[in-house]
Amino acid sequence: MFLPLHDANPLGYIRRPYVNWSIIAITAACFVLTGGLDSARVEMAALSLGLIPSVVNDIAELPPSFVLIPEELSFITYAFLHGNLIHLGGNMLFLWIFGDNIEDALGHLRYLAFYLFGAAGSGYIYTLANPASEAPLIGASGAVAAIVGGYLILHPKVKLWVLAFGRIPLRLPAFIVLGAWLVFQIANLAMSTPESSNIGWWAHIGGFALGAALVVPLRRRGVPLFDRDLPR
Repeated sequence: MFLPLHDANPLGYIRRPYVNWSIIAITAACFVLTGGLDSARVEMAALSLGLIPSVVNDIAELPPSFVLIPEELSFITYAFLHGNLIHLGGNMLFLWIFGDNIEDALGHLRYLAFYLFGAAGSGYIYTLANPASEAPLIGASGAVAAIVGGYLILHPKVKLWVLAFGRIPLRLPAFIVLGAWLVFQIANLAMSTPESSNIGWWAHIGGFALGAALVVPLRRRGVPLFDRDLPR
């Protein structure tokens, strides 16, 4: 519905969002190293490094040739894999626009912990909702959803430039854009079928809730919530 393009939200505590930039660069490098546009290589990487609920829940086992890492580590590695350029580009766009302000509010190290916990926590919620699924979950969407949740708690009034319906440029408050994003996730979850259960709607919603909850205790002392320091 809304494609974010830019937020008018300068940094107040750090000079550069080095961790956010590094996450984007590493994720892009992982896309290239795991096959990029070669769908067969991407599928193999997804089976070896993606999050497979039936495997982590000990319902099924991977063939030995696909076991590259301990299954617990897949709660992190899955977030650095993407199926195609649109999947990668969409997640990295959200991370580029919103992640720097979360890093600014939390600090570098706590932001890294926030991102990784958002990935692991949203993946865990997905495995609880789809315990027997044999389809690998990949993508940074859960971690990015945590960023979105945190941003909405910190900066609901900040104006965003967006493309509405992919073509109409608008400048809207973040609470409208990100609220619409959340409603879209919930609506898709409500309309999902067993055949589409491998789509990570639960990871998106779970990640959003985790991010909204974690940003409150992890933020720097003095960082206000809900843009309370903005002029009315």
